[in-house]
Amino acid sequence: MKSLRHAVALLVPALLALGAAVALLVFGTARRVVTPGRRPLDTVIRAVDTGAQTIELQRTLDTELPGRYGLFTTGTYGYVKLGAVLSADATTVRRKLLTQIEPGARVDRDATFSGYYYSTPSELHLRWENVLIGSPAGPCPAWYFPGESSTWVIQVHGRGAVRAECLRAVPVLHAAGLPNLVVSYRNDGEAPRSRAGAYALGAAEWRDVDTAISYALRHGAERVILMGWSMGGAISLQTAVNSANRSRIAGLILESPVVDWRTVLRFQARESGLRGPLPDMAMGALQLPLTARLSGADDAISFDRLDMVARAEELDVPILILHSDDDGFVPSDASHALQQARPDIVTMPRFTVARHTKLWNYDQTAWTASITDWVSGNGFSSSA
Repeated sequence: MKSLRHAVALLVPALLALGAAVALLVFGTARRVVTPGRRPLDTVIRAVDTGAQTIELQRTLDTELPGRYGLFTTGTYGYVKLGAVLSADATTVRRKLLTQIEPGARVDRDATFSGYYYSTPSELHLRWENVLIGSPAGPCPAWYFPGESSTWVIQVHGRGAVRAECLRAVPVLHAAGLPNLVVSYRNDGEAPRSRAGAYALGAAEWRDVDTAISYALRHGAERVILMGWSMGGAISLQTAVNSANRSRIAGLILESPVVDWRTVLRFQARESGLRGPLPDMAMGALQLPLTARLSGADDAISFDRLDMVARAEELDVPILILHSDDDGFVPSDASHALQQARPDIVTMPRFTVARHTKLWNYDQTAWTASITDWVSGNGFSSSA
């Protein structure tokens, strides 16, 4: 407590000394870190051919990827599925449409490229039901896919995403006999809002996942595997080290995970053209109660506690990390560092090119085999 008061005493005068403009920049950067955002309009639709059922997109590192993807659009359709790349030049990519677009339909120019692919649980053609999980934040909606095993998988989506992000993993886990509970958590747009409505980067959201574990245990689970996507990886890791149900957590599957937020936020700052100490100053602001609230957070966030490379020795269950070395949003450095720190429990097959949370889309065969082999090798499948 004394050291915290000392830090506050140093940070606030330092910001004042830098001037109001710089202080506003620091608080603004910190606010962007914790504020749930809308989907970025990162894709331009150049043309739609309803006769050939093809779509022409502005070429980017995402839109040129082989595989199956989705596109959030506006107009007649809210979401369309994309298939193979048919042709490309320096500025455009032409892809096969997997969603039938009728002649005369309006598809607006600006869109968001997505790895979700499936947008609703009914598309999987598996038995499922809606459930509500009472968490400290309030009732959080979840999808439950039954299975024959007493080991359940609890899936946790990432930042700026919703539960549909996780649907790609349900079939491979269901094939292993594992029930799936696909959960929501505070401030994700589906679950209740906290006081400030801000992300805590895993520092608070893990409590909602812990409640989901309790729900699973009350409904027949004997143990659980946590599967976290992107920020959901950070949330799952925090659950693994903080949960009162820790003894029932049998393993972790981490897809494009945030393992250390400092690494991620410094990388994203560089990609955005931010220079100098601004990212570290923003993180410093989020670590202190007063400046955290000024930045829009509910409470102070300890980046030391969120650094799971530094806390690697606290982990004690098998972990599968699926992370492309060409992620482009959450660098794989911390994932590799965790694997190097704990080679006794961490399995990390190599993926490249696939970008962030799009490994299934880019190479479904290798992605599925990695999960199947890990589940079977650790005795989690109902047939093992």
